[in-house]
Amino acid sequence: MEINRTPTKTSDRYMRRTIKIIIWQYILFLTGLFIASMGVAFSTKAGLGTSPVASLPYSVSLVSSLLSFGGWLNVLSVIQIAVQVILLRKKCKPLEIVIQTILAFVYGYLTNLSCWLIRDIPVNGYPEQLLYMAVGCIVLAFGIWMQLKGGVAMLPGEAMNRAVSEVTGKRYENIKILFDIIYIALSAVICLVFLGKLKGVREGSIIAAVAVGLLIKLYNLIFDKLKSRKRETDG
Repeated sequence: MEINRTPTKTSDRYMRRTIKIIIWQYILFLTGLFIASMGVAFSTKAGLGTSPVASLPYSVSLVSSLLSFGGWLNVLSVIQIAVQVILLRKKCKPLEIVIQTILAFVYGYLTNLSCWLIRDIPVNGYPEQLLYMAVGCIVLAFGIWMQLKGGVAMLPGEAMNRAVSEVTGKRYENIKILFDIIYIALSAVICLVFLGKLKGVREGSIIAAVAVGLLIKLYNLIFDKLKSRKRETDG
């Protein structure tokens, strides 16, 4: 007796729907990745210090010419991936780790592209520096929030924050603020010890360390309220 291997219409529709959902999740994530890179570019344009996670590899690149800024950024990504593997152990997903590694390099290229796109924007005076720093924080936080909503993958730094959040039971936003402060503190120590001055980490880095996490909280609050309102309307 020959077995009919033709999938049913129901299962076929379910498969198409699943594929569409996955495609939209990746579109959302990659869009968030680009938006986040624009946030870093605006923060760098402000000249008040790089974003917290970038401040550490940037400071090391100023001290050591062994690797470029991007090279040290990749080294930091490898460390962040290793932390995830150690913390999550059997819960760690090998495919996600591979995707994170690839995305870490993609993010570097997107950041370079974003910096190039706004290269001709003039910055005149401290008030404008603060303005661009604020824009950078708002855009970066929104990009990270979109990546979280995409739910398919994350950059190593954000994924490490999530892993620590899962293991400790602390809120993701609070963990992010904590690690951003740690990055800034280490960057400041490296610059002061080896360069004798702060470079790559300034007041803007501190502002970003606090503001980005708080803005992600705000985006979640707005999203939850809009989602709740939609349910009430549909109901």
